[in-house]
Amino acid sequence: PVDPPRPPADNPTGDYRRAFGIPAEWVGDGQIRLRFDGVESQARVWVNGTWIGMFTGSRLAHELDITGAVRPGGNEVVVRVSQFSSGSYLEDQDQWWLPGVFRDVELLHRPANGIEDVWVRSDYDPATGTGSLDVEVTGSFAAFPVEVTVPGLGRSARLPGPGTRHLEVGKVEPWSADHPRLYDVVVAAAGETARLVTGFRRVEVIDGQIRVNGRRLVIAGVNRHEINALRGRVFDEDWARRDLALAKAHNVNSIRTSHYPPHPRLLELADEIGLWVMEECDLETHGFELHGWAGNPTADPAWREACLDRARRMVERDKNHPCILFWSLGNESGTGANLAAMAQWIRRRDPSRPLHYEGDHECAYTDMHSRMYPTTEEVAAVVARGATDPDGAAPIAWAGHPAARLTPAQAARVRTLPYIMCEYLHAMGTGPGGIEDYTEQIEPNPRHAGGFVWEWRDHALVDPRPGAAGALRYGGDFGETVHDGSFVCDGMVSAASRPSAGTTAWANAVAPVLATADPAVPGVVAVRNCHHTRTTT
Repeated sequence: PVDPPRPPADNPTGDYRRAFGIPAEWVGDGQIRLRFDGVESQARVWVNGTWIGMFTGSRLAHELDITGAVRPGGNEVVVRVSQFSSGSYLEDQDQWWLPGVFRDVELLHRPANGIEDVWVRSDYDPATGTGSLDVEVTGSFAAFPVEVTVPGLGRSARLPGPGTRHLEVGKVEPWSADHPRLYDVVVAAAGETARLVTGFRRVEVIDGQIRVNGRRLVIAGVNRHEINALRGRVFDEDWARRDLALAKAHNVNSIRTSHYPPHPRLLELADEIGLWVMEECDLETHGFELHGWAGNPTADPAWREACLDRARRMVERDKNHPCILFWSLGNESGTGANLAAMAQWIRRRDPSRPLHYEGDHECAYTDMHSRMYPTTEEVAAVVARGATDPDGAAPIAWAGHPAARLTPAQAARVRTLPYIMCEYLHAMGTGPGGIEDYTEQIEPNPRHAGGFVWEWRDHALVDPRPGAAGALRYGGDFGETVHDGSFVCDGMVSAASRPSAGTTAWANAVAPVLATADPAVPGVVAVRNCHHTRTTT
């Protein structure tokens, strides 16, 4: 039922109860926190019978202060989880509804003189080949001074108090998906030492192109949900590493985290193995489309803080990852002032990454013109060189495109921005099809940044019931009455990780090295390198 902000009366609810101990030395020293990385969709928490708090935001991190409720020795935590909440109106993503505690729960000790947050903002100057760091450290004054070192570059600096320190580091190897070079950074305070990695790279929009480290970026990407046939959305690092390796083996160079922040370890793997990432906020209100967007939370002032909270949590959790090139405000949520406010906040906090949101057809608050499932005719009308109206007075009517309703000034702005297909080539059944028709349009049109196929993996689940013999099931097979049927099985690989013939065709079409025989010169083959960074030697 669409009755915001109220959840339905039929609201499955379950209790988690667990005993835990804490070291005696934690008591009376600093703060003890309970961290949840993923709970769908509302959690209420008690420790030793003391009410701690409540939260929503299923794919976001939440930390609760439990210092006053714990004691040395035995303790008990109770978490009551309800499937639906007010937050569900912001989480209408196309995926299985699998409520519960599905990501890690951690007990954290924060020393009184420890570090609260570190942000290492790395930059790379392609003209000189040099790198720099802006290291922002926050915490109580008792934590300072703080020593920052980059062991691999022999650089160090001291922060006498909370703030930011700029550090030139000289010649560096830049980070890219082709060559994911990482450097260690150590931040040592009186109470603790934080260790993280960084990669030097620069993301810019210049002359309508997305450029990384001074070079045009062409995305050969996939939309990736967190789904495992055996574990649902529960994260398994070894499996995730194999999954990303399988994608790279099929020439995938980028993932869009459709449509929420992934498990934090996934981004560390992308940093390590080399994948460009568009990270998307945990926001989709697409059920309101059936009601003409009436009451849409992204346009309702009452939901402003809830939308901003999701943007802030995404950026603050993941801002240190070099793999993240773009922040995406969400997916299929119409448009409205709350999305514009999210964009404004992110720009102030992190101006180094361009912003994406497909529903901003005017590109009023985003940095790229994004489309879902455009026709090749539409693509040509938007990105082809010299694609302007004869007199410059009226927008081209791109068939079926909301931009056909833009004013001339709005259409002119759209044509100055990078063009990206955030979803295209629906990979269901025998798909994706018509691949070359799309890929052939990318290289000759400088503003075309490529796109993300929908989607990487089927969402089928293994049937655990006796006699099922491990059969894969989809919507409706478990007796549920609200479902999308087989429409969740629309991936380039099956739930058992088997690539389709269409996947092989796509991998060939976006191959980073192309060899072409010259019929006029027997025995001569022209080799073209389409890698962003790597050479063919």
